[in-house]
Amino acid sequence: MKRSLYTGRDFRRTRNIEELRLVAKRWLPNFVFEYVDSGAEDEATLRANRDIFDAWRLVPSALVDVTQRDTSATLLGRKAAFPFVIAPTGYNGMQRRDADISLARAAAQSGIPFTLSTVSNCTIEDVVAGGQARTWMQLYMLRERAVTRNLLDRARDAGCDTLVLTVDAVYYGNREWDRRSYVREMQLNLRNKLDVLAHPRWVANVLIPNGVPAFANIARYLPEGERRASNGAVYIAKQMETALDWDSVRWVREQWQGKLVIKGILNVDDAREAIRVGADGIVVTNHGGRQLDSTVTSLEVLPEIADACRNRLTILIDGGFRRGTDIVKALCLGADAVMLGRATLYGVAAGGFEGAAHALTILASEVDRTLGHLGCPSVSALSAKYLRPAPYGRLGESSPRADAYGTPTYRQRAATHASE
Repeated sequence: MKRSLYTGRDFRRTRNIEELRLVAKRWLPNFVFEYVDSGAEDEATLRANRDIFDAWRLVPSALVDVTQRDTSATLLGRKAAFPFVIAPTGYNGMQRRDADISLARAAAQSGIPFTLSTVSNCTIEDVVAGGQARTWMQLYMLRERAVTRNLLDRARDAGCDTLVLTVDAVYYGNREWDRRSYVREMQLNLRNKLDVLAHPRWVANVLIPNGVPAFANIARYLPEGERRASNGAVYIAKQMETALDWDSVRWVREQWQGKLVIKGILNVDDAREAIRVGADGIVVTNHGGRQLDSTVTSLEVLPEIADACRNRLTILIDGGFRRGTDIVKALCLGADAVMLGRATLYGVAAGGFEGAAHALTILASEVDRTLGHLGCPSVSALSAKYLRPAPYGRLGESSPRADAYGTPTYRQRAATHASE
């Protein structure tokens, strides 16, 4: 019998994040799935974000009593039950109604932080009240400083203790597969209009209540009567601060009294500068392969950044995390925690709050099980001793991941960082 992943509609039957992805794909119209799943241009970075995990192999320690395992992590001075944070993702209301609140609720249930995007479909006030999670606020720097300052005030007043400033999305990435769904801005082509009609359950859940979800978090800054989703998208495009620089970051640091995390770091010099401007943390990320194609992966540059900045700020990482073993590898290489983007989006699309919680449960159980197999008693005890670089040239297109998931791997790969 030929092996195959579960491709049905019941998210409860899924055993891993890839199967959740396939359930989400069935639920979502093509144009929404492409928005979530696609990357920039040739999607080389998107593929590399998955492929890079095969460059490292795990090395277990035998005969260690790991009956009691501690999966918790301390993030920016507060304890989380697991070394994850739900990453900021925009326009989540197109996956499911009130998806932002569902994700926050799932984070609260799992004992981890949730990060709300500036371009969310629920307001920061509603998410904090309805999600009951430790909520971080993500900020896009806008040209109108008064609007930016008001967003910061709202986040503070709502109870957010951490601001995540995104610095790698000043210009939109060239996401061709996403753009192919449209004939013009916010106007679907005929094929995708017909595909929407083929998803009546999604239409009933997302569109029928209030129409296309608007950018609720920024709606108050738009003129009355112009708060539709299309107007919100135009507003953000026009307001994005293209002159963003380190002086801008210093200005944000002066305005924000809570913890400050800079998201969009890929080289060690920027990581050092983040320390100098007073950041409490960074996110090592290539924006999920959605911005500049052919960039380095986060995992490639993590060891160098960790060596330079360890114990000086909190190091978060994102990009392609789908397994507990992926998360453990990043922690071994110096990350304090992982931000989860698409993994939890697949869950919320597949099953709302319960689907998002299911995604987190899968990853939490995989991390815990990996600790047991490694003979490592806690997340805090993970280190490079549990890793070895994979032999050069032995992980080609016939890898299990390529066969099962249809994800091509690089023909030429070299592990450039040796374990300490």
